[in-house]
Amino acid sequence: MLKTRIITAIVLFIGFTAALFTASDLVWSLITLAATILAVWEWSNLIKLNKHQMYFAVSSALVVGLTITFASKLAITLPLSLYIDEWIFALLGISTIFWVVLSPIWLITRKKINHKFILSALGLLLLLATWVALDGLHNISPWMLLGILGTVWLADSAAYFAGKKFGRHKLAPEISPGKTWEGVAGAILAATLYGLLLNHYLFYSHWIIVGLWLIVILSVMGDLFESLLKRQAGVKDSSHLLPGHGGVLDRIDGLISTLPLVLFYIYFPLFSSLQLHGR
Repeated sequence: MLKTRIITAIVLFIGFTAALFTASDLVWSLITLAATILAVWEWSNLIKLNKHQMYFAVSSALVVGLTITFASKLAITLPLSLYIDEWIFALLGISTIFWVVLSPIWLITRKKINHKFILSALGLLLLLATWVALDGLHNISPWMLLGILGTVWLADSAAYFAGKKFGRHKLAPEISPGKTWEGVAGAILAATLYGLLLNHYLFYSHWIIVGLWLIVILSVMGDLFESLLKRQAGVKDSSHLLPGHGGVLDRIDGLISTLPLVLFYIYFPLFSSLQLHGR
C-alpha cells in the first residue's frame, strides 16, 4: 500500500510540476478545470446526489468554468462574462467567509445537513473558488503557487509523521480519529522552519512565518471538513481514482480552504482601489 502511494505521488508530482511550468495559461486553466470537474463529481457522490442531479452539478461547474476561461483568456464575450472580475472576486469572497466564519462552527457542532441543494451549491462554490485560485495564482507566478502548495504538502507530511511518532492527544476524534494535536504542532514547526529558510535565502519578511501558520491552520480545517463529509457519508475515501490516495478531493482538501483565501488577500486591495475610483 505504501509503495503504491509513493509511486502515485511521484507520478502526480511530475505531471503537476510539468504542467505548472510548461503549460500555457489556457492549457493550465483547462487542465485544472478538468481536475475540478472530477472533484465536483466526487462531492456529488459524497452528498448522495442521484444520477440526474450529479449530471446537473457537473454540467454547471463545466459551464461556469468554461465561461470564465474563455472570457478571461480569449476575451470572448459570453453570457455572464461582462462582469467576470466581479464574479471571480465574489466567488473568492464567499469561500473566504465560509472558511473563516462558517466552517469552524460546522466542525464544532458536526451538524449534518441533509438538504442536497445547499450541499450541492456549497460544493460548487468552494471547488470553483479553488479552481479560480489555482488559475489566478498561476497567472501571478507559478513559483508563488508552488510555494503555497509546498506549504500545505509539507504541513500534511509533517503532521502525519509527528502524529505517528508523538501523537497522544486527539484533535477531533469524532471526525478524524487519526489526527492529533501533536501532528498539528509538527505541521506548524515544519512551516516555521520553511519560513525561516525563505527569510534567510530569499530575504522575505519574518511576517511570512505568520502567513504560513495561517495556511497550516486553514489546511487542517479543510482536511477536517472533508473528513466530516466522508464520515457522514460512511466512506473512507472520496473515490478510488488515485491508487493509494483515494480521490481528487482527498488530495486537494487542504487546498480548498487555503488557495481561495490567499488569492482573495492579494486581490482585495486591487479590487477595492478600482471600486474606489469608480471602475
